[in-house]
Amino acid sequence: MDSLTLFSLYFLLPLILILLFFLRSTHRSRRLPPGSLGLPFVGETLQLISAYKSENPEPFIDERVGRFGPIFTTHVFGEPTVFSADPDTNRFILQNEGRLFESSYPGSISNLLGRHSLLLMRGSLHKRMHSLTLSFANSSILQDHLLLDIDRLVRLNLDCWTGLVFLMDEAKKITFELTVKQLMSFDPCEWTESLRKEYMLVIEGFFTIPFRLFSTTYRRAIEARRKVAEALGRVVRERRRRRSRGGGGGGGGEGGDQRKNDMLGALLDEEGGGAGGFSDEEIVDFMLALLVAGYETTSTIMTLAVKFLTETPLALAQLKEEQDEIRARKGESEALEWNDYKSMPFTQCVVNETLRVANIISGVFRRAMTDIDVKGYRIPKGYKVFASLRAVHMDEDHFKDARSFNPWRWQGGDSSAATNSVNLFTPFGGGPRRCPGAELARAELSVFLHHLVTRFS
Repeated sequence: MDSLTLFSLYFLLPLILILLFFLRSTHRSRRLPPGSLGLPFVGETLQLISAYKSENPEPFIDERVGRFGPIFTTHVFGEPTVFSADPDTNRFILQNEGRLFESSYPGSISNLLGRHSLLLMRGSLHKRMHSLTLSFANSSILQDHLLLDIDRLVRLNLDCWTGLVFLMDEAKKITFELTVKQLMSFDPCEWTESLRKEYMLVIEGFFTIPFRLFSTTYRRAIEARRKVAEALGRVVRERRRRRSRGGGGGGGGEGGDQRKNDMLGALLDEEGGGAGGFSDEEIVDFMLALLVAGYETTSTIMTLAVKFLTETPLALAQLKEEQDEIRARKGESEALEWNDYKSMPFTQCVVNETLRVANIISGVFRRAMTDIDVKGYRIPKGYKVFASLRAVHMDEDHFKDARSFNPWRWQGGDSSAATNSVNLFTPFGGGPRRCPGAELARAELSVFLHHLVTRFS
């Protein structure tokens, strides 16, 4: 045995063993959730996108939960990401917004929504703007005048239905027109319809690979986003000009002093980050993102509610009976009022079950602000986290026959609804970032279903 071999045995080998022990100890102390990072660079992004563009996206989560447990690691949208299908962990993530986690979404979403959207805001600014948004969609506003606006716009659109109707398209018209009315006081017109068509292209960009070079859809979405921003920018500048002259209107069905009567007026009255208030870019980004939120999600819920009811005749019959009784107490053309809305117990069961099964908000992205220990694992600082709300809603351990549409589960005493725990049913997210339009979405769906089943077979 030569001197080099002896040196290796007595000096290098112990060093290698110490290094291996140190690496194993470090890995053991991190305890990153198990999982697979997929292909280099791409990770498992393609599997995730293809799953959520199908009628049954559950296998993406189901397969990994079966292999690794309810908390697992994957690699999507260019980053390693910890997925949670555990309700306690999801609640922990949602409730610790701003302390342990911060909002963090893929760059493609930021490109389409804008840097100043509510989804991407943080800290005190987000808190203030969240409260402002809530003030335009809460129960008091609904009771005061917003329910009448919903009723009027639903009637206006249903009056135009003739021949063959594509429900998803019609639902999108209703929700878009209502959101534009809230934001800028515009009634339906040629301008709003032109804006809606551009929005449809923007929405398509969320469901494709976010690379302009490889995706024509994404390129079209970016271009449409530019056109929408320009159109909204012109409205903002015109409103500023009129306000500076002492007026408040902005055209397109507006009239009188619009200060504080719509979202744009409230934004112009806010002091913003400095003495000059919010910039045009900040206001445009904020309104553009709210239009996306109010337009796409609620219209999809409307469409799926009709689908589920059509497939469940007993539920449709009970819903129609409830709504016929309300209509019988009113004149044929009389608008729904707050007391009518609060007299729809079974309709609210249908709303809850549609929200649970449809899962329009599939989950939320966050980023760990520090090393975080949860459920025996450690999520490293900087790691992306995805709290899957859909996975909990569709879990047989939490909801009996979870993949079935059963609105009766929400009636009192039905054991198939896990309503005893607030972290199981979270269709609008939770914590400081809970969707401020939650009550508005429920009211829109309820009014839509009322007029649909009382006017059409």
